[in-house]
Amino acid sequence: MPAKVYSDQDADLAILQRKTLAVLGFGSQGHAHALNLKDSGCNVIIGLYEGSKSAPVAASHGFEVVSTAEAVRRADVIFVAIPDTKQPAAYERDIAPNLAPGKTLLFSHGFAIHFKTIVPPKNVNVILVAPKGPGHIVRRQFVEGKGVPALIGVYQDPGRNSKKIALAWAKGIGATRAGVLQTSFKEETETDLFGEQTVLCGGLSALVTAGYETLVEAGYQPEMAYFECLHELKLIADLMNEAGISGMRFSISETAKWGDVSVGPKIIDPSVKKRMKAALKDIQSGKFAKGWVREYNGGYKRYNALLKAGQKHNIERVGERLRSLMPWMKKRSVKGVQAAY
Repeated sequence: MPAKVYSDQDADLAILQRKTLAVLGFGSQGHAHALNLKDSGCNVIIGLYEGSKSAPVAASHGFEVVSTAEAVRRADVIFVAIPDTKQPAAYERDIAPNLAPGKTLLFSHGFAIHFKTIVPPKNVNVILVAPKGPGHIVRRQFVEGKGVPALIGVYQDPGRNSKKIALAWAKGIGATRAGVLQTSFKEETETDLFGEQTVLCGGLSALVTAGYETLVEAGYQPEMAYFECLHELKLIADLMNEAGISGMRFSISETAKWGDVSVGPKIIDPSVKKRMKAALKDIQSGKFAKGWVREYNGGYKRYNALLKAGQKHNIERVGERLRSLMPWMKKRSVKGVQAAY
């Protein structure tokens, strides 16, 4: 049975317009939700830790900026837009002491609730509104009169109004323009982690790098390897996004199609799927979550070393030079940039 898709007519924004909404953090998702809700006529305040570099940025957008604890005290709905690993400490220090019965905690990813790094009291609503896109896209689509699809979920519902609040929030950020599906914290968390690790981020970056290295090691020019294994990837991904895998195949040459269906399964073979299943098992058992929390508590040593090693790879230097020759391409420098909150 197909999942029900909720749209604008299924959500009542008036539910939020009678409440004070707090966004804790002003990073990728935080800034997008806050700005979209503000533009939708909602009363939004921003909660940040003392000394946060995001405070003047949020203030420049016309928001009242207060401490995290003050934001929780004043708000009816509290969006915890803080990185997963930093949420437990913020919760114990600033959020939990200021919660009261009837308030609603909202998350855009179920990690902390599902893996119980945060255990909320039973007298508050706990909901999920997870846009299926990064914050800058959530904001851009909203400004253009469009929206990014989202997932909603209800973890606990003492107020008997959690789903209505989640749908209203989704409407306030523009998600109901595109469509909203209901899920659970468990399903959202485990599928999101799996997709990131095995396909969208981990799998894709490893596949691109391996293809690039194979061509360069065989004596081909690095620039040719970059174009064939990375640059053209967006064209294929866009076709898939617009029309599915079959739609992408319809738009490429017969030679490309034959290579796709005959060689692709030899590269991404059953052994890869076997390792994907192992990765999923680590997610489901909590092994990945425990390891990630341990990495954070240890000061991100391996995490930072792996990121630095990736930044030094030759594909980055070649790509930076080639992108500089494309004035039409929107470019972003990530050197020294970290997620703000």
